[in-house]
Amino acid sequence: MKRRSLLKVGAAAGVLLALAGGALTLVQPARRNGQLTEAGRAIFAALAPAVLDSMLPAEGSARVSAIASLLTRIEASLAGMPPALQAEVDELITLLGTTPGRLALMGLRPDWPEASPAEVTQALQGLRISRLALRQQVFHALRDLTNAAYFADASTWGAIGYPGQQAV
Repeated sequence: MKRRSLLKVGAAAGVLLALAGGALTLVQPARRNGQLTEAGRAIFAALAPAVLDSMLPAEGSARVSAIASLLTRIEASLAGMPPALQAEVDELITLLGTTPGRLALMGLRPDWPEASPAEVTQALQGLRISRLALRQQVFHALRDLTNAAYFADASTWGAIGYPGQQAV
């Protein structure tokens, strides 16, 4: 394939993904009234153990509570973003909430609630090392949003050895 043809195919695929994401947002939005939908909650609940790993509390009620708090902070983080960025993240979450989007973008076969942390970690690793800049951006967006929302709460700082602000 010639370079020009490859660029045309890439541009057409990008336009197609953008249109599909926009159409999906009209049908199944990632958020309603500033709250993550069930699909959005499932995505970030599956991402949390893969991204945060040992920084989350051990299995049990503390872990469930930590993930529930994380989902609330993700909603607050999204609400604080400029509208254009909110729309882009909403499209990404909406796209990942569909089977074709999850398979095409992440390469993750099981649905989010059924995916193991190892499977999600492997899918994230595939995004991270992808030769496509779009897939790398998806990796960074998911990882950064998850980390930022988790560590926005001072009670989580101990996991990374941060003592908090020092008194002057």
